Amino acid sequence: LQQQFGPERVMDMPCAENGMTGVILGAALNGLRPVINHQRLDFALLAMDPVCTQAAKWNYMFGGATKMPVVFRMILGRGWGQGPQHSQCLHSWFAHIPGLKVVMPTTPYDAKGMLIASIEDDNPVVFIEHRWLHHVKGMVPEGHYSVPIGPARIAQTGTDVTIVAFSYMVLEALEAAQRLASLGVSAEVIDARCLRPLDRDAIAASVRKTGRLVVADTGWGTAGMSA
Repeated sequence: LQQQFGPERVMDMPCAENGMTGVILGAALNGLRPVINHQRLDFALLAMDPVCTQAAKWNYMFGGATKMPVVFRMILGRGWGQGPQHSQCLHSWFAHIPGLKVVMPTTPYDAKGMLIASIEDDNPVVFIEHRWLHHVKGMVPEGHYSVPIGPARIAQTGTDVTIVAFSYMVLEALEAAQRLASLGVSAEVIDARCLRPLDRDAIAASVRKTGRLVVADTGWGTAGMSA
């Protein structure tokens, strides 16, 4: 990317997560739309102050007169060699912070479309990917398009039980729905796509139809998104 777009747009940052996150907040305040890639969500813990105390609050502190168009891109999920320090699913942390939008796409189509929407948004967006989704393939248009931040996606319709899933667990939910179908149970699978804002209307409409709810998430049951 640096060879294609040049060092003025693509920069290799030093291992100073807190400091470099502060630098891009300044860039956003001066008219740019920066994206910082923290690679692992665990690394971003060093930058919780600029993310949660500064970026998330800027719009409120100045009565909407100042924009903060910045994207914090992070990856979560365990894998070979990751170790206990790099395998945590702490995505619900960011959903607790007023002023942040939190996006967790599942499909390749949504990954590109929602990343573009996040960059174009005037608010700070935490864009989280599960590493187990990086092998998933699907149709992705070459041109510019965006997927709105907020609305959930009905991954499969059903009538007997609603399964709301986040990120990689959507794939697990769809597999579970197939197995349930062989037992005569019709499961509706909802890909939440966003932690904040959470599409409560879509979830409620489905549960009114099915009367049952299962939530699938890789995070903590207590105080997490499933709670």
